[in-house]
Amino acid sequence: MKVIQLSATDDFTPGAMKRHFLVEDSPHFKIINFNLDAGVTFPVHAHDLDGELSIFVLEGDGFFLGADHMEMAAFPGDLLISEIREPHGVRAQTKMRILVTIAPPI
Repeated sequence: MKVIQLSATDDFTPGAMKRHFLVEDSPHFKIINFNLDAGVTFPVHAHDLDGELSIFVLEGDGFFLGADHMEMAAFPGDLLISEIREPHGVRAQTKMRILVTIAPPI
């Protein structure tokens, strides 16, 4: 077992996105914490492989982004689940912390 203290990853880079790898090289999944400063966009992208991902909003407000300029409001506690092949991204309105889970890991 492993305990991760998410409070240890509560830092931001002004005007940018900061990435903290919480679980690496697991044969089953990967968890990544991204912290986006207010106004920062994690661009819409997709991966050419099978699997699923989730994006969980820890703190802050913003939007989940998808194909064809799709936007869905995203608030603390919201969880987006998607195929890895499906275009996905996030735009922060306020400082925003998200937890991304990828299975299988890429």
